[in-house]
Amino acid sequence: MLGRRVIVEAFLRWIETAKTGDRARAANALGRAYLQSEMSADERAAAEMAMTFLLDDPSPRVRLALAEAIAWSPDAPRSLILSLAEDQPEVACHAVTCSPLLSDADLVDLAARGNGATRMLIAARAHVTRPVSAALAEVGDEEELLCLLENDGAVISSLSLKRIAERLGDCCDIRNLLLDRSDLPADARQLLTQHVSNALIGLPLVQAAIGLQRLQRISREATEAAIVSIAGDIAPREIPDLVQHLRLNGRLTPSFLMHALCAGKVDFFAGAIVDLTACSERRVRSILATGRMHAVRALYESAGLPRNISVIFVEATMLWRDAARKAPGSVLGNVCGRLLEKFRHHDAHGAIGELLDLVEKLHVNEQRQSARVYAALAAA
Repeated sequence: MLGRRVIVEAFLRWIETAKTGDRARAANALGRAYLQSEMSADERAAAEMAMTFLLDDPSPRVRLALAEAIAWSPDAPRSLILSLAEDQPEVACHAVTCSPLLSDADLVDLAARGNGATRMLIAARAHVTRPVSAALAEVGDEEELLCLLENDGAVISSLSLKRIAERLGDCCDIRNLLLDRSDLPADARQLLTQHVSNALIGLPLVQAAIGLQRLQRISREATEAAIVSIAGDIAPREIPDLVQHLRLNGRLTPSFLMHALCAGKVDFFAGAIVDLTACSERRVRSILATGRMHAVRALYESAGLPRNISVIFVEATMLWRDAARKAPGSVLGNVCGRLLEKFRHHDAHGAIGELLDLVEKLHVNEQRQSARVYAALAAA
């Protein structure tokens, strides 16, 4: 014990008069010696105490030299690493980005209490776990989350990806990085399409050229089309989450449901009806696939569709069944065209008129797409 005290006291006397450069070199040498040299228990304890004193050195050069020497090692004193991690950024960077001694709990705490520079360092670690990514997703700003999303060593849960989409989906760079991810959940992808629509509506030049009311309608239709497209590509396990998200945001409208049905997104459409009726998935699928007209109509009305609209949905369901069974071409084109023919002379006003207008637009779009495909094949 006496030997340890003598060593430390001698070191402290030397530090009082040493120049900054000498102190920095001594700090680095002391850190490397602690990790790499054979020391007795007394010597190791004395070295650790001396390094602890260096944490209060007024010059960041000295603390940086110490951090450079010990931050990478699992054998460094944990108390020193924790202190260095909360130092100013140029000192903390080594501990925060490199130290294997910082646990998930340490990093989450640093993310919550630290500033943007600290969170950026955490996001840049070679390996970022789900809990740490979740903390950054909750409190990180744009630059920090860009760093996290660009980090191939970061494991980010679907909930965290959705949270990033909610908080910063209006940022173009973040939105692009999220959309490039194959693991982005469908409800987060839908949120991003809404951010795009909102950005378009908010442009004064576009408002002046098109008019706000028309722009809002175009945006709504484009958003619905994008969601239907997303719904056709997602895994079955994602459907309930996307459906619930859409319902809570008031997007399971008759026009949207008709779009999904006519487009043949049967799994998604069935999931929406399950959510709206609280019936079992097995029963809903059975009625949609083989149920008689009155059973299908009762199902739709239990989902909240008015009686006059439910008639169109029933007819669309029967047409879809027939088109899917025969498969002579595009299901969308067959259903929309035959549905328009069926209701051509129907007194179409209000909600019914809007629904049939949507069907006609889908039909026109499908015809144009078919013409493009035909032209491309003819030119080949």
